[in-house]
Amino acid sequence: MGPVGEEFEELFAARCSVDHAIATSSGTSALEIIFRALDVAGTDVVVPANTFFATAAAVRHAGGQVRLADVGGDTLALSYETVEAAITDNTSVVVLVHIGGLVTPEIEKIADLCATRGIALVEDAAHAHGAMVDGRPAGSFGVAAAFSFYPTKVITAGEGGMIVTDDEQIAAEARWFRDQGKAGFHGGAHVRLGHAWRMSELHAAVGLVQLDRLDAFIDVRRSVAGRYDDALRGVPGITPVLEPDRCRSNYYKYIAMLADGVDRGAVKQLCRDRFGVLLSGEVYARPLYQEPVFSDLMTTRLDGAEEVCARHICLPIFSDMKDDEVDATIEAVTAAVAAAREVQL
Repeated sequence: MGPVGEEFEELFAARCSVDHAIATSSGTSALEIIFRALDVAGTDVVVPANTFFATAAAVRHAGGQVRLADVGGDTLALSYETVEAAITDNTSVVVLVHIGGLVTPEIEKIADLCATRGIALVEDAAHAHGAMVDGRPAGSFGVAAAFSFYPTKVITAGEGGMIVTDDEQIAAEARWFRDQGKAGFHGGAHVRLGHAWRMSELHAAVGLVQLDRLDAFIDVRRSVAGRYDDALRGVPGITPVLEPDRCRSNYYKYIAMLADGVDRGAVKQLCRDRFGVLLSGEVYARPLYQEPVFSDLMTTRLDGAEEVCARHICLPIFSDMKDDEVDATIEAVTAAVAAAREVQL
């Protein structure tokens, strides 16, 4: 919360085309702060079934009631139809998660739906630094958005998060909540039941350097993704999740869908054992209601989430990936999928 942190906030806000950015200790705390600022306690918060634990956990920690929604379309995200189906008279917030760094082209329709119903749209943009739709950056569509700087992300601060918003009140509440609920850093009354959710100057300094390199990182990732698209297009048994028109992914993850019946475990094992290629972790391997801590959320099977969770794989992709590493991955994945299909057939 010193000058380095302030500079990081200012530059990140400008990058997201918003008025305010508030640095936090993690992406998870950024989400919880937003939900507390919106006072979700006792209300329904719509969350996609295929998201990370933290999205739903932050709702519960803020006193909200998680209402899971199915996913649809080509981006593994909520769709207009699945959001509309999940909304209740008690819904206060819809959380749109940008899975793998791809912002759904339906985001504007979903934002309009939320505005019409008097519901706040929050972006879980933990994966989406620098991602865009029609040139408009992730983080600028909802009333607020949360980013993560965990070490695996496209840019990192070692650890940390960021809230972005145009809303003056949300920004003020966020600054109070992150610093033990104090109304002022250099003194003042405790006005909220906050936590030690600050970002240190050291983490902010790392984040500043990384932010300056974001475009270069995305360029490498997009180049790798383009090679994967070309190599996998038309390969039996696997279909890349392609970037829809108007969308520009940062390719935090490169996602492809396996054909029905192709065993993901077998594909991953063949890649590892035969070629020495480790596939990335899924986003996500099972719906939230299959996590023991959220078993009470299982009210009905959500077919879209079940399908994308079970059938997708993530190919290695990182910001300094070399051509020979891309070649090795393509060789491994195409051979492993072919071998898995033979077993299936």
